[in-house]
Amino acid sequence: MKRTLSIVCGLFFYTGVLHAQQDTVRYTGETLSNVDYHHGQLTPAVGVHNIQVFRANREHPEWAGGLNWTYNHQPMLVYWNNNFYLHFLSDPIGEHIAPGATFLVTSKDGYQWSDPVALFPEYKLPDGFTKEGRSEVTHNSYAVMHQRIGFYISKEKRLFALGFYGIALGPHDDPNDGNGVGRVIREIKKDGSFGPIYFLRYNHRFSEQNTNYPFYKHAKDKGLQAACEEILSNPLLMQQMVEEADRNDPLIPLKRELKAFSYYHLPDGRVVGLWKNALTSISGDNGKTWKYNPLRAPGFVNSNAKIWGQKTSDNKYVTVYNPSEFRWPLALSVSNNGLEYKNLLLVNGEITSMRYGGAYKSYGPQYVRGIQEINGQGPDGKIWVGYSMNKEDIWVASIPVPVRSEVSGNVNDDFSQLKPDTELINWNTYSPLWAPVAIKTVNGKKVLNLRDWDPFDYAKAERVVPESPAMKIAFDITPAQTANGRLDIELQDARNTPCVRISFDSTGSIITKAGYRDRSITKYEAGKNYRFVIEVDAAKRFYTISVNDSKPLNGIFFAPVHKIHHVTFRTGSVRRFPDADTPTDQDYDLQNAGAKAKEAGYSLRYFSAEAK
Repeated sequence: MKRTLSIVCGLFFYTGVLHAQQDTVRYTGETLSNVDYHHGQLTPAVGVHNIQVFRANREHPEWAGGLNWTYNHQPMLVYWNNNFYLHFLSDPIGEHIAPGATFLVTSKDGYQWSDPVALFPEYKLPDGFTKEGRSEVTHNSYAVMHQRIGFYISKEKRLFALGFYGIALGPHDDPNDGNGVGRVIREIKKDGSFGPIYFLRYNHRFSEQNTNYPFYKHAKDKGLQAACEEILSNPLLMQQMVEEADRNDPLIPLKRELKAFSYYHLPDGRVVGLWKNALTSISGDNGKTWKYNPLRAPGFVNSNAKIWGQKTSDNKYVTVYNPSEFRWPLALSVSNNGLEYKNLLLVNGEITSMRYGGAYKSYGPQYVRGIQEINGQGPDGKIWVGYSMNKEDIWVASIPVPVRSEVSGNVNDDFSQLKPDTELINWNTYSPLWAPVAIKTVNGKKVLNLRDWDPFDYAKAERVVPESPAMKIAFDITPAQTANGRLDIELQDARNTPCVRISFDSTGSIITKAGYRDRSITKYEAGKNYRFVIEVDAAKRFYTISVNDSKPLNGIFFAPVHKIHHVTFRTGSVRRFPDADTPTDQDYDLQNAGAKAKEAGYSLRYFSAEAK
């Protein structure tokens, strides 16, 4: 009898596993990320632009839109009224250390962003509040912000922002324990002004009698009331509030310790749900119920950072997340049917210095969030996502659709001849506010311009080329200075391994890396144009360099590769900190964390690559 029962139980277990494998999100590709590298050795997705939106600065708030708080996190993104809107929560130093507030930035094109303005300001808590099991009592105390859902476009096409006021009474107190104040809502109007703040939903112990804003049901604005009812009646929106809400909130369908819910619809109407740790389930009734308790999506690697999923403009699907137990790199995977994901490509493989220490500030590009499907898509068919870097700075990334990892045909990018606003569609860029990458007009001609006055970060532009073991590459560079700055030019394979490096150094010399030494090529002058022709043969690990039609200089790869996949232009040296063994928490600030460096600039007029 025991043996029969064991067999039957085994069959049920096998059937359940098989069903889950057939009816759940899964990753079937063979590519995995390597956390020994910030880029994870992942092949870049072609044409991704990473753009810094907000750069924290405690010492010089005038360079950060007047904000001197240095914990900035959880960006939320939407596109409405021909504008991007992004809000992020902020604390002075560390996570869940009051006071907290939510700030809004806007952009017409996703590249140039406004200064932050307070959307949900600091909130004073009632005196005398306590939590069971803790000794603290509030007195002149303030709430902290938290949000898993950021925006809602109503049926009347009005834009509303949402946030949550939580309570953290001291170290290790969780503002998402169900004992917070409640969720607030506010309209963002077409002229950029804001409506009044209302509470959408209170947590227990709070009501209109002991809070600072009115309940939405008492608003004279019937359109706002209708929008609130739309939100409260949508299980897929309510599910995003599970962490912060009362633990017995009847409007939340799945009451479990699940975090950072995102979702998308499949062609047959079913809903794919995704949570932190790449947990997933399927709903057949728009989130009212779920087929099975969320399980880890087979094959996916993801820890406690967010995972974002959405349908793309070419009727495919994408997930964007950190494919490791750390919060780097930021990567994507594409699916044809919304369930099976087969590839893994790089979105952002950079980690700038954490300039300011603080509680629970994790290294890396993290907490990615895109535009919810209920709110529509971006203006250009691209995938747009927001994320934070080190829980300090705020970034967005634009990802072209269809997603590509390679290009075909020879490259001939003469920026003066390319159509406006199309010059960088095949270029990957990493563009901090203090190290911008952009098309500029210099002496009447368009150039790709890299500038850098950031002591802790750099500008980067890279061009994917037709992958080949033998190649001829040509470009020209005009440096704006000789006594400061650095430009590294690297030929890299698909896993971002460089084999050739040429540098404009800070002493006025052009050098190339020769093993563990540097080899001088020539001196350079500010404002003078330098034309490079590089020919490579990966099978022989051999290359030649000619500068301004000089006699070619012979060289050997400083690292072997099989093929050249892309060429990188970077205004700084390789960085390898942090790594997998770096202590988790940084409790110190960097020296001169808010200062600027002396500006350096480099212009690229054309770039060509021909496989041989």
